[in-house]
Amino acid sequence: MRELSIKEKSEITAGGLSFFGFAAIASGISFIVGIFDGIARVLKCH
Repeated sequence: MRELSIKEKSEITAGGLSFFGFAAIASGISFIVGIFDGIARVLKCH
């Protein structure tokens, strides 16, 4: 095993989540919660 240089350490990306990845996960959760809310609380359209 060898020690990494500073340059090699800065190039490591260990599972970083981009903004678009976070936005996709948040919108998916919101969509699924909306489906369950629509099933559980059926409201009449006005």
